[in-house]
Amino acid sequence: MSETAQPVRPAGRTTVTAAPGNPPGRPKQRDAFFDNAKYLAIVLVAMGHAWEPLRSDSRAVTALYTIVYAFHMPAFIIISGYFSRSFDASPAKIKRLVTGVVVPYVVFETAYTYFTRWSDGVPDRDISLLDPLYLTWFLAALFIWRLTTPIWRAVRWPLPIALTVAALATLSPSIGDDLDLQRTLQFLPYFVLGLCLRPAHFSLVRQWRVRLVAVPVFAAAVVFSYWAAPRMDYAWFFHRDAAEHFGVPDWYGPLMTLALFACSLVLVACFLSWVPGRRMWFTTLGAGTLYGYLLHGFVVQAGNHFDWAGHHWPHTPLGEVAVTLVAGAVVTALCTAPVRRVFRCVMEPRMEWAFRKTPPGTDGVPAQVRR
Repeated sequence: MSETAQPVRPAGRTTVTAAPGNPPGRPKQRDAFFDNAKYLAIVLVAMGHAWEPLRSDSRAVTALYTIVYAFHMPAFIIISGYFSRSFDASPAKIKRLVTGVVVPYVVFETAYTYFTRWSDGVPDRDISLLDPLYLTWFLAALFIWRLTTPIWRAVRWPLPIALTVAALATLSPSIGDDLDLQRTLQFLPYFVLGLCLRPAHFSLVRQWRVRLVAVPVFAAAVVFSYWAAPRMDYAWFFHRDAAEHFGVPDWYGPLMTLALFACSLVLVACFLSWVPGRRMWFTTLGAGTLYGYLLHGFVVQAGNHFDWAGHHWPHTPLGEVAVTLVAGAVVTALCTAPVRRVFRCVMEPRMEWAFRKTPPGTDGVPAQVRR
């Protein structure tokens, strides 16, 4: 996503580290691997949403839906954590957090409320910034995760602690829906894992041996998902409810936290191993995945309003393939440069008027504090 993909640079400075193959003195290029990964993941997000109305009629669609939900958001969140490693709550970083996360959250939370008043037929739906609607939960979660980054960077065992927090959340149905905190806490380990990763870890999963092993592993996951489709509730992968919601004993919650984390990591590794590391035709679209993520929800909601899934043809094998391709094409178009130019004012506003000007190279930290 656009916000999570770009390393935050201190205000007033320009990064001049030369990338391999770049003449010295030029700004460092974006890493094509991560842009490719984000684009492919956002395509899977859109396809997953398109499959939702088709699940009840097709075991195969349900199996694919389950597989995709097991790793697409974990992959996004891990990458978000990886690019949040430099967050130190300095004024420059806080400004980026506000303009790149808080402002889009407020804008799209309001926009989705008004839009779904029409699409869902709920004309009196209230605007509630404390109860994220539809896709906006990710922005609320990212805000919380990034604010807590200095804590996770300071503690000795960040990942075990984050897993413990997530496990305890499954035992606490009283957490409620404020800022979708249940989902925020259950997805927390993936963000913390991203904070702990280094470039060498991503290089490791991209080795040809890993790519070969990933084929039978992913194939086995698909077969297992098809077998489990009528036997398991895939809503566990949404990470938005406590164990009590599933009608199981409380101890299932911590157990499923660890099991799902392990399962998702294996699938994320398989996915990343196949992501191209070179520039592709879709690489530049990786910088606009936040646009595609937030905007494609309006297309989904409008389609549901007109009940496209109520027709017979989308439920046929050919129809399912067509729906999948259309979803990928739509989200691809929403990641393009023209769309980003139109919506940049609300997705990446500069808002210089809202922040104090800071001397170049200081990040806004007073001299007596810097010493």
